[in-house]
Amino acid sequence: MSNTAKFKLSTLAVLAAALMSSVTAAQAAVTVLGWPGGSEETALRAVVDDYNGQANVADADKVELLFFSRDGFYDKLQADMAAGSDAFDLNLLATYAIGRYAPYMEPVDLGPDAVTTFGDSVLKTMQFDGKQYGVPTDLSLHFMYYRKDLVAALMADDAAKAKYAEISEKYLGKKLEPKDPNDWTWDDWAATALYFSKDVNAESPVRYGTVLQMKNLLFNMMVFQSLPRSYGGDWMDASGAITVDSDAYRTGLEMYKMLYDAGASPRDSLSYEYAETNAAFGSGQTATALQWNAAAGELTDPEKSPAVADNVGIVAPPAGPDGRADHIHGLGLGLNKNAKNKEGAIKFLKWMATESAALDYAKNGGSPALAPAVVAKIAAERPDLVQLGQFADAYGYVMTGGTSAKALSVYELQAKEFTGYWSGQQTLDEALARTKAGMEELLK
Repeated sequence: MSNTAKFKLSTLAVLAAALMSSVTAAQAAVTVLGWPGGSEETALRAVVDDYNGQANVADADKVELLFFSRDGFYDKLQADMAAGSDAFDLNLLATYAIGRYAPYMEPVDLGPDAVTTFGDSVLKTMQFDGKQYGVPTDLSLHFMYYRKDLVAALMADDAAKAKYAEISEKYLGKKLEPKDPNDWTWDDWAATALYFSKDVNAESPVRYGTVLQMKNLLFNMMVFQSLPRSYGGDWMDASGAITVDSDAYRTGLEMYKMLYDAGASPRDSLSYEYAETNAAFGSGQTATALQWNAAAGELTDPEKSPAVADNVGIVAPPAGPDGRADHIHGLGLGLNKNAKNKEGAIKFLKWMATESAALDYAKNGGSPALAPAVVAKIAAERPDLVQLGQFADAYGYVMTGGTSAKALSVYELQAKEFTGYWSGQQTLDEALARTKAGMEELLK
C-alpha cells in the first residue's frame, strides 16, 4: 500500500472515529463538516440549534456538527473525499477550493429564495463550471481596525505630531503627518504602528502599534497579500509567467519585517493567526490590526471586548500606488457526493439560503454577503456587513491563478517561505527565489 493510500485511510479512520464519538447510528443525522474557531463556528452552531428546534424538522434530518482543525484542513478533506468517505453529508467549501473538490461533490438547487437573499454575484462565489456547488455562508475580506481615541488624540497634539514625523523619517525615510485612517497609505499605517509602539516611542499610550499575523499558515498569506497587491503585485502575468519576485512583494515583505524587528508587533507574532490577533487588539494594548472582517462582531461587542469596543474604527486596507486592494473569497457549505442523507442535507442547504436563516446567521456573528434589501434589515445591528459589501465591490480582487486547483498549495508555499524570511531563517532573495520556483512547478 502506498503512503498516500495509507494517509487517506488513516485520515478517514480518525474522522470516522471522531464522528462516532458524537453521533450514534440511531440518530441518522445530517452531518456537517466545518472548521473550529472564529465567528463561523459560533454562527453555525447557533443556526443549527435554531434549525433543529423547528417542529417540521424530522429527527433523521436534524443537523450534527463535526470540526477539523484549520491546520491541514483542506488536505484532510481532499483525502477523505477522494477515498469516498460518507462520514459527512455537507462540508465546508471556499471559492479558492471549489475546483479541487468538485469531482467529489454534487451540484445543488438552492431554491428560489437564494437569489433574493444573496444576489447573483454572491451565489457565483459557490459556482464552478456554471453549476451551483454550495450555499454561501460568509464573505471574507479584510478590514483595517484602529483605535479611534488614540488616532484622534495624536492628530490633536502638536508635540505628538512632531514625534510622529521624527519616527517616520527614521524608519521610512520621510517625514509624515498623521492622517485620518480612511486616507492612509501603507506608509501612513506603518508610521502610525511605529509611533504607537513602546519599543519605538516610550511615550506611547499602548504597547504595540499593530499585530501581524505571521504564523506559517496559508490564511495569513491572504491577509498579507493585499499590501503587495496595492503596489501592483500578482502571482503571474497574462502569459502565465510567475511574477512574485517583484518590487511589490519585496516592499510588502520588507515592511512586515521592519515592523516586527522594531517591536511594533508582539515578539510571538510568528505564531499568530486569527484568534491571537483578536486577543491582542481586544486587550486594549494595540493601536491597529489588519484582520478578517469576521472579527468585527467580536471587537465591537462591549461584552466580548470591553477594553476597545467603544473606540474601534473600521476602514478598508491602506492604499498603495495602485490604490486599495482587498483579498476576497466566499465560504459556504456543499454536498458530498457520497452523503448518506442527501435529502436531509439538501433541505438544510435550502433553508440556509432563505432570508430568515441568513439574517439569523448574521445576528449570531456570521458574515454573509446579503442583497441590499436584506442587509438593510440588519444594518443598525451589523454595520460591518454594509461595509463588507462596499469594500468587496470597490476593492475586492483575486490573484491571477487564485482559483486554480493548486491555489491552496501556493498559499502554503508562500507561508513557509515568507515566514522563513520574517523569522530570519533565510534572506529575502532566497525566500522569493524559492517561492517563484515552487509556484512555477505548481502552476505550470
